[in-house]
Amino acid sequence: MFMQQPNDHSLAFNDDDQESIVIPNKNGENYLCFLPKVEKAKSEKPITQLNISSMIVETEERVKLKTPDELLEVLKGSCFVRQEGWWSYELCYQNKIRQFHVEDEKEKAVQEFILGVYDEEATAAFNQNLSDISTLKDHHSKDASQRYHAHQYTNGTICDLTNEPRETEVRFVCSEPRAMISSIIELSTCKYALTVQSPMLCKHPLFQEERPVWHTINCNLLPKDYKQAKPDEVETRR
Repeated sequence: MFMQQPNDHSLAFNDDDQESIVIPNKNGENYLCFLPKVEKAKSEKPITQLNISSMIVETEERVKLKTPDELLEVLKGSCFVRQEGWWSYELCYQNKIRQFHVEDEKEKAVQEFILGVYDEEATAAFNQNLSDISTLKDHHSKDASQRYHAHQYTNGTICDLTNEPRETEVRFVCSEPRAMISSIIELSTCKYALTVQSPMLCKHPLFQEERPVWHTINCNLLPKDYKQAKPDEVETRR
């Protein structure tokens, strides 16, 4: 909340049903402040607790929004590289993901693994129901900034430890100012999660972070001889 002190020519007056409180400043001056009226939400249930799938369908049908995949189409043909220590990681949108090491002198990859090839069927199956798990980084968090849209990359290089192909889940999140790989983690042996900052997703309301509502508190300077009434005195006056 923002506290506003009116000047001598502009005093704040309260409504009959508006709450007020006396607040001293660091100089010992007392101000009578009127608390803003805040309307209670029509529903006790936050919108983030509603079914994510129904929200997406209803929103897109009502305002004809582009789907997350339609918003991400601008990334087609693009590749993104991130270096973390010894390894570099390259994601080519809806193509494949490479993990490789390059020698400085040769500038050629001397070690390379494929962490997955884009799997359209697996991606469609994963996002079919658009459950909380598939639209949130952490299913315990309902904050919009945690939501992501996922693509599945499968059939990578065989893992020596599991004898299974490497797999990666690519998570597109709403984040400015440009598209880039922000992190890659190994969820379990040879199974990865790669996060891509995607400003284009911010155009979709489900990926927009909810902004706080600010309220102004108007205050009037009280006379120096003002004394706040005690609770028992207030009851007597009533």
